[in-house]
Amino acid sequence: MADIAYETRDSRPLTNGLLDMDSSQAPLVSAWLALQHAPQGSADYESLFWAFEEVCELCRSSPDEAWSFIGAAWLADQSKVVAENLSAGPLEDLLANYGESVIDRVEAEASANPTFAFLLGGVWRNEIKEAVWTRVVAARDRRGWDGIPFSSGDIESN
Repeated sequence: MADIAYETRDSRPLTNGLLDMDSSQAPLVSAWLALQHAPQGSADYESLFWAFEEVCELCRSSPDEAWSFIGAAWLADQSKVVAENLSAGPLEDLLANYGESVIDRVEAEASANPTFAFLLGGVWRNEIKEAVWTRVVAARDRRGWDGIPFSSGDIESN
């Protein structure tokens, strides 16, 4: 996991389809978020692990549903642990598997929403294609990740 100095960036709503979550995803979002906060190896963690597997499958086979999941999870919980796991997990996997088809949405969201640009900052290259990775690097905000400090005045109060 990246070492981040997490700070809430702003409260503008997510755009570009990130809130188009089908209500049937609500249990998955809730379970995945609870998993992130459960102690690894605990009974809660074990009973919630299905959510990890289901989200991995979404990122492999259903890019639109994965995109909606990412937005709903990020909107519901912007804690450090969720930022770390959502960026280096589902968001990174979505970009590795479907980068060419989702990068326009990713760039638009990062441009419109500083909290999403921050989340994008936690994505690692992994198997993301070079052309997509170049666009990710241009759109992301690495401040707060790996000890890169936030500057005063970075955060708008909208």
